[in-house]
Amino acid sequence: MKNKTYFFAGAALAVLVSFSLFSFKLANKPAVKTKFLQITAIESVVPGGLGRSRMITISPQGAMEEVKLENFFSLVGINFENVRSNDRNISAKIEELYAEGWELENVNTGVYSSAESTGIFITRYLFKKTE
Repeated sequence: MKNKTYFFAGAALAVLVSFSLFSFKLANKPAVKTKFLQITAIESVVPGGLGRSRMITISPQGAMEEVKLENFFSLVGINFENVRSNDRNISAKIEELYAEGWELENVNTGVYSSAESTGIFITRYLFKKTE
């Protein structure tokens, strides 16, 4: 009788241990996919408003969207209305991307200027989205 009790107790313990091990099995995590999107704002600082300014967006699929921006300078100097207009366009694009679930990952700026007082101001915005 004692052997049967030990047998059933051992079997019950083995079943409990088995259930415990399988109940804590880690679930397979779904693969996390991260996408990146870049916006480049190129703003001309060519005197007289002769330069070209653009905001270029490259999608994760490689498609390019180009939006015309205003030049910083007019014939009489810095045109602050153009600066405000560019800021509105860039901010609207950033708000659009946030609404779509993109996160701003990094911002990088640079300036190119030549000896002839011409140049560009460039800002790159890197966004990421995890799916």
